[in-house]
Amino acid sequence: MRTRLLVIVLFLVGLLAVGLGVPLALSNAQANQLELFTDRLTDTIFYASLAERPITEADTTGLEQELARYDAVYGVAVMVVDRNGQLVATSRHPPPVLDEAGRERVELALANRRSEAYPPLLPWDERPLVLAEPVLVDTEVRGATITVSPTAALRAEEVRVWSLVAAAGLLALAMAVLVALPIVRWILRPVRRLDEGTGRVAAAVLAGAGAEPVADGSGPPELRRLSVSFDRMAETVTQAYAAQRAFVADASHQLRNPLTALRLRLSNLEGHVDGSAIEDHMAALEEADRLSTLLDGLLALARAERTAPVVVVEVDPAVADRIDAWRPLAEHTGLQLVRCGRRGLRAAASAGAIETVLDAVLDNAVKFSPPGGTVTVRTGTTPTHVEVAVRDTGPGLAPEELERATDRFWRSPAQSNVDGSGLGLAIAARTVELAGGELRLELPAGGGLQVIALLPQVPGEEPDGEQPVVEREAGMPSSPA
Repeated sequence: MRTRLLVIVLFLVGLLAVGLGVPLALSNAQANQLELFTDRLTDTIFYASLAERPITEADTTGLEQELARYDAVYGVAVMVVDRNGQLVATSRHPPPVLDEAGRERVELALANRRSEAYPPLLPWDERPLVLAEPVLVDTEVRGATITVSPTAALRAEEVRVWSLVAAAGLLALAMAVLVALPIVRWILRPVRRLDEGTGRVAAAVLAGAGAEPVADGSGPPELRRLSVSFDRMAETVTQAYAAQRAFVADASHQLRNPLTALRLRLSNLEGHVDGSAIEDHMAALEEADRLSTLLDGLLALARAERTAPVVVVEVDPAVADRIDAWRPLAEHTGLQLVRCGRRGLRAAASAGAIETVLDAVLDNAVKFSPPGGTVTVRTGTTPTHVEVAVRDTGPGLAPEELERATDRFWRSPAQSNVDGSGLGLAIAARTVELAGGELRLELPAGGGLQVIALLPQVPGEEPDGEQPVVEREAGMPSSPA
């Protein structure tokens, strides 16, 4: 924005310089040319009157001497022609050759018409100034006197004036830059701080910390007031978001103890419930379990909403740790747990981010995969990201459900009978987003669902070559399903 404003200032100053300098230079050039024209016209008229007698008497000896002296002093060639256009006297030999415009002026003079002023001569126009006046004897045209004046001095003066105007314009632009730069900085400093402050406010809100103020008392009064208002708004938003997050976390913690006590009391009632109330007793236990799962999901989501510093994390230890943690459940349900892809990868993420994502995604994969199915954890790279993908062999989702799968508390209508809170993929997506990555859901060929966590690569680090690795649970078949 500062560059754009500076360009606008320079453009306006340039317009002003052109608007003042060009008319001034043109006016000076026209004045100098008019002065030269008037001076040469006077001399031409004088020599036209001086040529009356020599033309009448047909004796031009004295006239040529007079013309030669004038040419020697002023460098202006003078010629006299008769009524037929034949040369009768000249100041130099050979006489100058006239161009078409000069010949037209001679014809006009022989028709008893005076030379008109020239249009403005440009610095690169090297044509001489040709004037022709009729030689009159008793109002009868007997010939014409022609002066051919060089314009080098006139054009040199124009170049000098135009150079001065250009130098003055450049000086004005340079002074405008020197004056405008501090002014532009002063005007835009609050705007720049507001722009930077917007990003800091978002990061501070997510991290639960206070936002750094942007108002520093500099800039125009209107922008200073805007900066103060922005600081008040940022403080209000930060406090409101922190209060909301604290409420979710506190409510979840506070509900856990009475919910645990309720679950124990309901469990203690087993064997002491009347036969007609056994079904209601089991339903109450299921609702208590569902509420406990929901509270766990809310606590996990509250933790995922908190930003943590992005650091370099090793992918292999995190993946191996989660595979070991989910191995017992996979064995219990008869699933193959497969690890493949590259090793030695490192990603930019918060500490524990990969573990959080894998817990959420593997929970769904193990939950929805039928016995004898396969859950594959694959690691790889793209040109800019590290991939951690989990594919199951479950029923998957409908294509139109992929976009909603990461919404909070959303569950597919076809899987509403399966236990869960609908927060797993939402937690995984938020964790990856806070690390600067992206969570993608795909429907691979062959069925099932593939969830891919794309985490930023470590800057300046080249990924290792392809190192296929396949790990399976002991006693499982040697080829994946």
